Amino acid sequence: MTLVRLLTAGSLTVLCLARSVLGGAPKTCAGTTQLSCHNTTAVADTCCFNYPGGSLLQTQFWDTDPVVGPDDSWTIHGLWPDHCDGTYDSTCDSRRAYTNISDILKAFGDDDLLSYMEEYWLPNDSTGEEFWEHEWGKHGTCVSTLEPSCFTDYQATEEVSYFFNTTVSLFKTLPTYKWLSDAGITPSSSTTYKLSDIQAALSKNHGGETVYIGCSSSAIEQVYYYFNVYGSVANGQFVPASPDNDNDGNCPSTGVKYLPKNGGGSTTTTTSTPTSTTSGGSSPTATGSFSGKGTLNAVTGGSTKGCIISGGTWYSSGTCATFTAASSGSGFTLQSSKGYCSVSGGELACTASISSADANIFTADGTNLANSGGNDWYADSVPSGSTQGTVYSEKGSHGTTLQIQWANV
Repeated sequence: MTLVRLLTAGSLTVLCLARSVLGGAPKTCAGTTQLSCHNTTAVADTCCFNYPGGSLLQTQFWDTDPVVGPDDSWTIHGLWPDHCDGTYDSTCDSRRAYTNISDILKAFGDDDLLSYMEEYWLPNDSTGEEFWEHEWGKHGTCVSTLEPSCFTDYQATEEVSYFFNTTVSLFKTLPTYKWLSDAGITPSSSTTYKLSDIQAALSKNHGGETVYIGCSSSAIEQVYYYFNVYGSVANGQFVPASPDNDNDGNCPSTGVKYLPKNGGGSTTTTTSTPTSTTSGGSSPTATGSFSGKGTLNAVTGGSTKGCIISGGTWYSSGTCATFTAASSGSGFTLQSSKGYCSVSGGELACTASISSADANIFTADGTNLANSGGNDWYADSVPSGSTQGTVYSEKGSHGTTLQIQWANV
């Protein structure tokens, strides 16, 4: 018989009580609730039974290029309510696809949770806020037990607090880095590992169930822990489960790389030494240092102050986006995960609506991104916190001057 380890209602609830008690409360479910994905008849009460998303995945990243999160910890990707056959729904309620996650969490007294997320739940190509909005809108709105009708004395948006609290609480019980390290599997630029050894180290701590391991270029970069749930995602019991599909994760059986973060790629705080420049300086060359993949660091007053993120805006904290510079015509194009970049109406932007034919052909002045006026770009001010600043190609009334410098990754 398979050994089943429960994350008991008590232990998970204790973790979740870190959330504020403001607002209502999840519906109380009877002790005889069925385990999701294990029912033999239809269950009408989807406030106490996760359906159709009964397979809950706590997904984690190991990002080395660019580096995201502490050197000795994996980071949170999300909590996904998949169907019991590997398929899934997404963006199930556009009316609740909120775009102010940080403000919602603060309103419910979740300041400590938000601080934790700012270290352990970040993307590699956008802001934390954008990432959290994506995860909530795409996956959180599909959790049936977090529907507003599943709360007594419901207060608008309170389900968001429960979703992020549960995800973080669950993540804290799944210390992937420690479990691998305890088995002698540690990040290395030279040592490789057997996939079976990695699986064994994680499976033994997940009730003997299989853990999904995802690789890219033979290097592990993601793990998914599958669970079925008794009751609500907000306060139920999570039971370890195995993947419900045949996705092999694209990992080789031997020679699996586990690259270190401290030397396995560029971090968001490591940049090239700023170069003092002035508008109308040396003549731009076709491509300068812009080639392959890199980050666009924002330099003002001789100091690096954050970077350009995937939408083309300036962000002074968080994770820098990775851009691709590709030779084109008399210069090069720039492309982020959001799409090609262009200067339109005097503003720098990178969006999916910009086709390769409409993308700007940029030129460079060494490591600096040039424009028609030299290598100076402009903003209204240096952005702070989660604020994003628009970058302009002409000075106009914009009071801050910056250079955009390329750093290879």
